[in-house]
Amino acid sequence: MGLAVNWFGTFERKVQVLANLYTKGRSMRFSVDAHAIGQHLTGNETYIRNLLNNFARLDKEAEFVAYLSRESVFSEVPDRFLKRLVAENPYRRVGFDLSRKTRRDAPALLHVQYTSPLYCPAPVVATVHDLSFLEHPEYFTRYRAWQLRISVKRTVRRAARILTVSEFSKKSILRAYGLPEEKVVVIPNGVSSEFRPVDREIARRGLAPHLRVPFILCVSDLQPRKNHLKLIASFERLLAAHPQFPHHLVIVGKETWFAPVIKAAAAKSSFASRIHFTGFVPDDQLLRYYNACDLFVYPSLYEGFGLPILEAMACARAVACSNAASMPEVADSAALLFDPNSTDQIVRAMADLLLDAALRGRMERLGVQNAARFSWETSAAQTLDVYYDVAGGRRRSAVSTSTLLKTVALRNQV
Repeated sequence: MGLAVNWFGTFERKVQVLANLYTKGRSMRFSVDAHAIGQHLTGNETYIRNLLNNFARLDKEAEFVAYLSRESVFSEVPDRFLKRLVAENPYRRVGFDLSRKTRRDAPALLHVQYTSPLYCPAPVVATVHDLSFLEHPEYFTRYRAWQLRISVKRTVRRAARILTVSEFSKKSILRAYGLPEEKVVVIPNGVSSEFRPVDREIARRGLAPHLRVPFILCVSDLQPRKNHLKLIASFERLLAAHPQFPHHLVIVGKETWFAPVIKAAAAKSSFASRIHFTGFVPDDQLLRYYNACDLFVYPSLYEGFGLPILEAMACARAVACSNAASMPEVADSAALLFDPNSTDQIVRAMADLLLDAALRGRMERLGVQNAARFSWETSAAQTLDVYYDVAGGRRRSAVSTSTLLKTVALRNQV
């Protein structure tokens, strides 16, 4: 007679029984919903891409299965990983594809971001970056906010573990869903080693001719919560108060449903000819934008983390950013903080950094030091620890997370 699952007892016991069924007699196999890769989903794509690349380096024994929505990106996932094609359409992917392929692949667990499949035969680890759809539904279309409320609530209730990227987000999740604290694990994002200081003039030569000028940079998708309208108004006020500034404003980020509103505001500005939108930019080109700018500004109203803050810091650029949500936690003392609802404060922060070279230099140095605290290698190692904990296994070949943390700290001191 085959093994039967005893569905009586605690939820944790059920998860462990499932994990034992799926891992008995063989090495661990972990499945990851990586459909974000190749979709220009910015933060979600950056997150899962960096985890997979570092899993390949840190764990040589476990098997990994990546579920991708485009065959064209199979080559962007480590060679030894199994790749499965799932639908780009989220209803088909969540309602059918992931369930069927997880059942066939029999992993020890499935790792998703925000939304698990309607039926999953393996334990689920879910990453929830933030709860903006609950705390600020006005930043979304009505349908999208409703959809996330339903799907994320279902996911966090059934997940074996919830991962999130900041203490701010953890508190939000615990408050919203009433989960036991130990079920939610904070693993901060890292910053890719691709983001590094490059000579400003060399970086500018890699940009379009009309952008080879002094500029202030903002990197974020064109969404309401990113606060571009306030930024455009603040930029106009900055130039009116300081006509000697030659600066332009460059906004890098994917267009969304809210993009026409932002672009209309820019077109009405007295300095419309000095406001530029680039659309989505890949990381190799984004490196040039960070290094070519004189100042990075991030006026977001709500973030679960705020990765562009660290990317700019890693490129040794002075940062002025919002004091809301998780951003003070990420920026620490290495940025000038402002109230994102105050045009006066945004203008003052930008002006202070542009006018005071000594202040700008100090913030650049502090930023590099702050960014060095965040490593995708460490994030991946801590995520693997959660995988093995949920699956009931032990990492035999991987370096322990504590050893890795010490190694990263020593590397940053060199």
